[in-house]
Amino acid sequence: MKISVIGTGYLGATHAACMAELGLDVVGVDSDAAKIEALSKGELPFYEPELPELLSKHVKGGKLKFTTDYSEIADCDVHFICVGTPQMKDGLAADLSYVKSAFAAVAAVAKPGSLLVGKSTVPVGTAQELAKQMPAHTELAWNPEFLREGFAVEDTLRPNRLVVGVTSDRAEEILKEAYAVNLKEGTPWVRANLPTAELVKVSANSFLATKISFINAMAEICETTGGDVTVLAKAIGYDPRIGNRFLQAGIGFGGGCLPKDIRAFMARAEELGASQAVEFLKDIDAINLRARKRVINLVEKELGLDLKSFKIAVLGATFKPDSDDVRDSPALDIAAQIHAAGAEVTIHDPKGIEPARKRFPALNFAEKVEECVSGADLILHLTEWKEYRELDPAAIKKLVKQAKILDGRNMLDREKWQAAGWDFHALGRA
Repeated sequence: MKISVIGTGYLGATHAACMAELGLDVVGVDSDAAKIEALSKGELPFYEPELPELLSKHVKGGKLKFTTDYSEIADCDVHFICVGTPQMKDGLAADLSYVKSAFAAVAAVAKPGSLLVGKSTVPVGTAQELAKQMPAHTELAWNPEFLREGFAVEDTLRPNRLVVGVTSDRAEEILKEAYAVNLKEGTPWVRANLPTAELVKVSANSFLATKISFINAMAEICETTGGDVTVLAKAIGYDPRIGNRFLQAGIGFGGGCLPKDIRAFMARAEELGASQAVEFLKDIDAINLRARKRVINLVEKELGLDLKSFKIAVLGATFKPDSDDVRDSPALDIAAQIHAAGAEVTIHDPKGIEPARKRFPALNFAEKVEECVSGADLILHLTEWKEYRELDPAAIKKLVKQAKILDGRNMLDREKWQAAGWDFHALGRA
């Protein structure tokens, strides 16, 4: 089987390299010539563990190639559409222009009997509209992605489920052939119709966002009552109906998926006349954004309302560890707001400095943690990188002006930092 992957951003590049690893011949297509040139050399334009090795292996081995020319995919059996669906600049809805143009470009060259498969996260109903515009000799399916940044290779090579939205047995059989290795390893297979397949990803993200915002709401209550949200989360996590995953109170979720997906879901529900069904997502979004504001309030409570004479060190710029993604990053947003309030802000991040610098060039950045914290009045721990958990509080104390730290992710060892003489505060803990 020969497949194409349209769009070579985070999703597309990962899917292309992993499908080559699963034994398929893959052609990646993108309109960005510079990106295609880099990928053709085995070079990634972003950071993702394990992916560079996989990409280089299959580019050199000939299983994977990249092009800007759609005519080179005319002989492909399956075409996976992996382009972005960003939030519209003038509203909450998803921008589908990239999806529509990608499908049109593929449909113009697709051979008879080929299958076009959407992987992009789109508003429910998009697939049915696209199907009306498809050439009669092709077929449409939807196969949502469930990648976690930092674990994208694992999630593609060993997914916890495969969901396919199809309109025929033939389309399902083609996709089963494409994912034959996964099925042989026992990956659960879920067949759905097109609307259900579109809803799976956004429903999963909405549920996840709800769980994260719930524990952050509980953290607010704990702070006002003297409770400890980490103990609370542990206690309720033992309930099998709830589970303990994603009950880590902190500064909230971010990235390129969760925030824009739940907002697009709200926008689509309103279009469908079903806005009341997901009205709770407005509160989820608000709680998430309020978690960032709480950090700023705590900084002002610790140092005073006038921050102009203080230096603040920020550990973390990306929205999560093991990624260089700073899109809608709570850490970077907090740093920018504190800088706007007059404080001198210096940021360290193991992988996200350059992307963060491009987004906020006025901020200060340090290549080493020691440089970042030197002379600081307060340290903010905002992205839970492993190396921050392994810092020596006693050694760091010698570098700062004031031994004050705010753990925005509840991942540092409070007892160890306090034993070293630090004024330690964590969200949701008295």
